[in-house]
Amino acid sequence: MGISWTRRRWPRRVAVVVGALVGVLTVVGPWAAAAQAQLKVGIGDQKPQMFTDPRFAELAIGYVRRVVPWDALDVGWQRRELDTWMQAARAAGAQPLIAFGKSRRPRFAGFLPKPQRFARTFRKFRRRYPWVRLFTPWNEANQCGEPTCRHPRMAAIYYNDMRARCQSCTIVAADVLDSPNMVSWLGKFRRYAHDDPRLWGLHNYFDANRFRVTGTERLLATVPGEIWFTEVGGIVLRRAPGSQPIGPQSPEHAARVTAWLFRLAELSPRIRRLYLYQWNGERGRNVNWDSGLISPHGRPRPAFRVLLRELRRLRLIPAPPPR
Repeated sequence: MGISWTRRRWPRRVAVVVGALVGVLTVVGPWAAAAQAQLKVGIGDQKPQMFTDPRFAELAIGYVRRVVPWDALDVGWQRRELDTWMQAARAAGAQPLIAFGKSRRPRFAGFLPKPQRFARTFRKFRRRYPWVRLFTPWNEANQCGEPTCRHPRMAAIYYNDMRARCQSCTIVAADVLDSPNMVSWLGKFRRYAHDDPRLWGLHNYFDANRFRVTGTERLLATVPGEIWFTEVGGIVLRRAPGSQPIGPQSPEHAARVTAWLFRLAELSPRIRRLYLYQWNGERGRNVNWDSGLISPHGRPRPAFRVLLRELRRLRLIPAPPPR
């Protein structure tokens, strides 16, 4: 979410290159086999409907992700909305990864809370949902629609505070988009982050939807430790004023992207989780993003079938019985 795409012409041979890369990554050696064995798969979505969908239960997904505005608990309707989602996740036995992000209130949309205020927000969240143990200080922190884009030091301060206040929690140091500023932003972030973090989140939308490995390999070379793909998916629909999506947008494209993501996860055994975004698309002319596994009409898209196949290949769910 929040990607600014730019137009680019693709040579005709791109399909051949992609096919070759898929072939190379599919011929797995010991390193790739280890990566497959360790990979955990989750789904991110802001809506609670997926938890009661029988198809979600069929996938046996144990990990979910949600972006929570930093001030959500200060707003009655947002608090009730969040309660509904959290209760549904808990009832489904799914472990949430919570990423804080910018306010949904227009007057606070570009506001970056002071460390003391952010710390109070985190304490309030922990008191309300003490069973949650996975957090990200700020969603897609290097994306320049986020107030942290030009303030990596503040993002690091948030991380340091979370680490200090919840030592039993697992904290993803920074969620970053695989955009051109990723490496420089992380360099500044790491100057201020304590204890040289060993867990990072990547939103590799560019790699995924362009069928490349560039951003993922750059992150692997830039930071130590474990990497999770904390939000990524194949784009069916993207509307953004003044920008153009790269490549096709369709359910068929999203299915190819979903398969490619599992190949990207085989680049290194350090890549341990993949959170696909999102469960289902929405209807309406105001909808500007759709990467859903399920269509707005409730039908499974080709990407859902690819995910089912990959989960079976990795033995995360059993294969169907022979006919």
